[in-house]
Amino acid sequence: MSKLAPDSARDARSLYWQGYQISHIAQLTGFNVHTLYSRRKRENWDKTAPLDRVRFTTEARYNQLIDKAEKSGRDFKEIDLLARQLVRFDRQLNNEGGESRKKQPKNHFTDEQIDQLRAKFYDGLYEHQKRWFKAKSLAVTIRNILKSRQIGATWYFSREALVDALETGRNQIFLSASRAQAHQFKRFIIKFAAEVGVELKGDPIMLSNGAELHFLGTAAASAQSYTGNLYFDEYFWTSNFINLRSVAAGMATQKGLIETYFSTVSSEEHEAWRFWSGDLFNDGRKKADQVNIDVTHKNLKNGKICADMQWKQVVTVKDAAALGFDRIDVDDLIAKKSPDEFNNLYMCQPITNGERPFSYSELINCGVDGWNEGVWDDWRPYSPRPLGNTPVWIGYDPNGEGEGGDSAGLVAIAPPQVEGGKFRVLEAIQLRGMPFELQAEEIRKMTQRYNVQFIGIDGTGIGGAVHTIVLGFFPAAMKFVYSISVKSALVLKAQMVMRRGRFEYDAGLSVIAQSFMTIRKSVTPSGMVTYVSDRSKGASHGDVAWAIMHALQNEPIGAETGSTGGGFVQEF
Repeated sequence: MSKLAPDSARDARSLYWQGYQISHIAQLTGFNVHTLYSRRKRENWDKTAPLDRVRFTTEARYNQLIDKAEKSGRDFKEIDLLARQLVRFDRQLNNEGGESRKKQPKNHFTDEQIDQLRAKFYDGLYEHQKRWFKAKSLAVTIRNILKSRQIGATWYFSREALVDALETGRNQIFLSASRAQAHQFKRFIIKFAAEVGVELKGDPIMLSNGAELHFLGTAAASAQSYTGNLYFDEYFWTSNFINLRSVAAGMATQKGLIETYFSTVSSEEHEAWRFWSGDLFNDGRKKADQVNIDVTHKNLKNGKICADMQWKQVVTVKDAAALGFDRIDVDDLIAKKSPDEFNNLYMCQPITNGERPFSYSELINCGVDGWNEGVWDDWRPYSPRPLGNTPVWIGYDPNGEGEGGDSAGLVAIAPPQVEGGKFRVLEAIQLRGMPFELQAEEIRKMTQRYNVQFIGIDGTGIGGAVHTIVLGFFPAAMKFVYSISVKSALVLKAQMVMRRGRFEYDAGLSVIAQSFMTIRKSVTPSGMVTYVSDRSKGASHGDVAWAIMHALQNEPIGAETGSTGGGFVQEF
């Protein structure tokens, strides 16, 4: 072999990989022997993988041929061969890179991503949420919060839990009235992780550091085998709370774990009130050891550790606004809501039964976890046809037009398929500010999702126009023209269905219980008893209850058959 020009260390490296001795390479290239030994060590010639050696050599030969001024036919054949070989090398390297990526831990956050997430969490808090965070580090293991609607509680605790799981490796358990409602936590967590480029998957979500995020409904049996921080959402709207809380609290028994309960308040009759007021703490204790806790807003506005070793706080919408929460216009809210509704949902004041035809406890006990196995096995809420071809009845209570109008209620109910069976509320939707033709369009969309056999509509006011349009695509739609006798029939039928245990709804739809509790008895000037809810401009929630009663009316009072018979037009 003739001597090579000493202008490239690659020539020397290639000869070394071909098996030539350093001394021989020095003669061929003109490099100093000591220089070659130094290069071999510095450039890790011996540590280069065999495949990489072949790839580097092939690339060098390819470049050498490309640089030739005059190429023979043999050169072109070799260039083509080398080019195809380089493509194979690239494909193999890409595959190896893909395998390497596949081996990356699932649901993994780098240290940098955790730092970014932590910063986003702290920087995004309002003052009332900062108080919740500070309470987490106090010498108590229970946080108990009565709060206004729509002040970011579920959003906040979702983010707090993810940061805690990443920092400590502790499991996080989210418990709600139904699994569908618990998945609201999951949606917030997935969205939060996506802000730093991490796609979370799985149910439960298993983080790469070993922490698990579980999203549960209130089936007590399913809650016993988990350990971690507990977040119990809207606990004032669940049935059988005392038993459920006893089981769920066991999940956060170990040192360092925290129980967090937060909810809008329902009624003092609810079991949760004893837990909130401290009466549950007093059970079984001597009189001298019992506590008397002032749970008024005035006492708990800023949050404090109470005698039952719970950190308690009452946060109204006005409190949040005064602390800088700027996402709600309180004056606008007051104008749009009835006084009872505003005080209950936004000012943390319990519902009082008074002259109300429906029992709050009875309504709460009708809630079930529709996602739970063995409950509504034929229901697929995210399917284009959630109930397949099973018959469905629709009830509708229209609204006043414009932004200030009362909201409309639209419900889909699966009637019983056997004699004495149960009615199941599949969907309960509220609509606001729609002209009557768009209200009718929402009903039409529901007929496309379900095998609708009956539609009942309140024909009062613009309801008559909605009914007329609906007749165009569902000629058998029934119109209710309200009178004292019609309202009485609607209420009596609903009472009968509930008393006999024939009414169910997904417990996550707390709006249903809230809606029925807006209905009250009233006496007309002539001394007749009737039923009313706040139908004034801007009021809402009664709409869902009336919509449900419109659908239930398709089964006559006293009937115990499961027939879904054909619908018909009837005016009262």
